[in-house]
Amino acid sequence: MVNLIFRRPQFYWQAWGLSISPASPAGVYGKPDRPSETGIIGQLHYLHPSSMNYEILIIGGGLVGAAAAVALKRQGRNVALVEIRPPETACAFLENGWDARIYAVSPANQAFLQSLDAWPSESRVQAVRRMDVRGDNGGRIEFNAADAGVPRLTSIIENRWLLAALWRQIRALGIPVITEAAASLATDIQTASLTLQSGAKLTAKLVIGADGAASWVRAQAGIAVKETPYAQHGVVANFRTELDHGGTAFQWFAGGDVLAYLPLPGRKISIVWSTGEPERLTALAPEDLAAAVTEKGGGVLGTLSPLSPAFAFNLVLRRPETTVAQRVMLIGDAAHTIHPLAGQGVNLGFGDVIEFARISRHAPDAGAHQLLKRYAQNRLEPVRTMQLGCDGLFRLFGTQTLPALPWLRNAGLNLVNAAPLLKHRLIKHAMGL
Repeated sequence: MVNLIFRRPQFYWQAWGLSISPASPAGVYGKPDRPSETGIIGQLHYLHPSSMNYEILIIGGGLVGAAAAVALKRQGRNVALVEIRPPETACAFLENGWDARIYAVSPANQAFLQSLDAWPSESRVQAVRRMDVRGDNGGRIEFNAADAGVPRLTSIIENRWLLAALWRQIRALGIPVITEAAASLATDIQTASLTLQSGAKLTAKLVIGADGAASWVRAQAGIAVKETPYAQHGVVANFRTELDHGGTAFQWFAGGDVLAYLPLPGRKISIVWSTGEPERLTALAPEDLAAAVTEKGGGVLGTLSPLSPAFAFNLVLRRPETTVAQRVMLIGDAAHTIHPLAGQGVNLGFGDVIEFARISRHAPDAGAHQLLKRYAQNRLEPVRTMQLGCDGLFRLFGTQTLPALPWLRNAGLNLVNAAPLLKHRLIKHAMGL
């Protein structure tokens, strides 16, 4: 595996115990005599101080930041990625158990990732062919891929497999990766300057913040963000199932909680339980949690047994006042977060990448004000629509005080379920088609 390691004042590529010192000749050093665990044999490049000037610097190498690096590099951009903890990509690591961090990736974004040669092995991807959503008072709506004339509604993928696929492309394309943390960010009309903790400076026409919900880039750019806590946490864990899920994703709204069963390959599922009492679940022994999840899901897949430990994360709706500033752009969770009940968070992030790659393809200046303004305007409607839709659905089923509301919301589910044309439009929208 090839990593880029920063050591003041030079950069080094390090591969299989081979260190290239400043005394080595400049330029291409040639290929190593054996591949890494990923099967990729890459050329090693010594980076001179002059290589610290880029078109685009991306801060954050998670799914969305990594996808942006690959997409923009494939367009011929001079891109570098700042990520202090590059992910493991060795097959032995990936195949060791099941990642409890999973994502539902829409068909539109599947096509995007396939265009980057960054779609994981289908052996670790579960196609969702049916969705079964149930309310708290007899309401129900079902979506079927066959009704929409498509092979799948979405795909369930583990974070580490998708991330590894993207990082293999980062290494194959020779994208520089800087593993030292940033200290400060400054911009002027023409340039953005990133100072690392060592004092070294990197310059670029554009800095892209893909550094998550608590974005450092967003704070450095002075972008205020409105945060609306849901007073809930999402509890996630993986389980084995007694019965075959048949590629069906289930979701229940009950008592203000939202529980989702997301199918994994084989008789396995990942769950997301949004609740105001996460400690009640995470404190349980694995077998007791499995029993609680089985009961909450009405035993629809038989008895569940634990497959991975549970953990919880806070649920907050975040809406920055803008997603761009002078020579700065935000993508992914740095630009928006939503309630996970629709499974659309990472899809919005990939949508950010697709849109910017589209509008900037032939732009001579990737950080030009008008270009960034156009990006912000183009992404505002789809992001706000998804945020408001998820927020509204959560509050509709989370309110327990109005007497007529349970009947109204469940009747609404049944009404939509009986309207094929409306269901078809909802499916197509969720699929990004």
